[in-house]
Amino acid sequence: MIINGKQIAEKVYVQLRNQISKLSPKPCLGAILVGYDQSSMRYIRQKQKWAEDLGITFELKQLPENIGETKLLELIQAWNSESHIDGYIIQLPLPKDIDAQNIINAISPEKDVDGFHPENQGKMLIGDPSGFVPCTPAGIMKIFESLEVNLEGKNIVIIGKSNIVGKPIMGLLVNAGATVTSCNSKTPSIRAYTSNADIIISAAGKPGLLKLDMIKIDSIIIDVGFTVVDDRIYGDADFDNINIAGPKITPVPGGVGALTVAMLMENTLKAYKKNRK
Repeated sequence: MIINGKQIAEKVYVQLRNQISKLSPKPCLGAILVGYDQSSMRYIRQKQKWAEDLGITFELKQLPENIGETKLLELIQAWNSESHIDGYIIQLPLPKDIDAQNIINAISPEKDVDGFHPENQGKMLIGDPSGFVPCTPAGIMKIFESLEVNLEGKNIVIIGKSNIVGKPIMGLLVNAGATVTSCNSKTPSIRAYTSNADIIISAAGKPGLLKLDMIKIDSIIIDVGFTVVDDRIYGDADFDNINIAGPKITPVPGGVGALTVAMLMENTLKAYKKNRK
């Protein structure tokens, strides 16, 4: 069974449109893009499209690749003080001469709609709803909510340990009462863990990593992998063979990615309500 992320996201958008239509002034989402990477520009355009479709004002600041860390930090401090910008994102990755964590740390936690700031990550781990949850993990949780999955006691395996997906979703699932195992590239025989899992979340970025003989037929597969090979997008799972066999599985594209953007818009509305109360 294919889990249609676009359909779930559209339900979120319907609710957001209804709320935003009643607001004046409208929420404002900012984005800072350093350089001219085509993939990053495509992601920004997608976010801009949805923001404007929902009635959210979108403000983009595109900077040259050689801007340097000091100048970028100056812009971040300026945006932290801009009252009309409710929340903003720094499109990653950044040039190698810029320390991404320094940049993330400089963002005001109240405007960190990506949910990457240490303060927001800490609030998420202790279950404090006043912070912002990273968008991809929030989207995964929205999928479980849509499927009416009771996570308590579920045996869940996460493949990948990034600060953007692997670690945050582990915290959210633990808080939801699940039994969680974290695997990564150093884990010997990942199959030993996935073969008994009720739910598998793969965010390794390795096409074909998760195969049919590694899973239970009644499991749920959340594929967060995103790799482009010869102009074609692949997830981590062997989608065609797994889908035919019967497990619930998210496609790539059209799965988790659609929810990631929707959760960014939801975080933007939350920032608006917090910052303009």
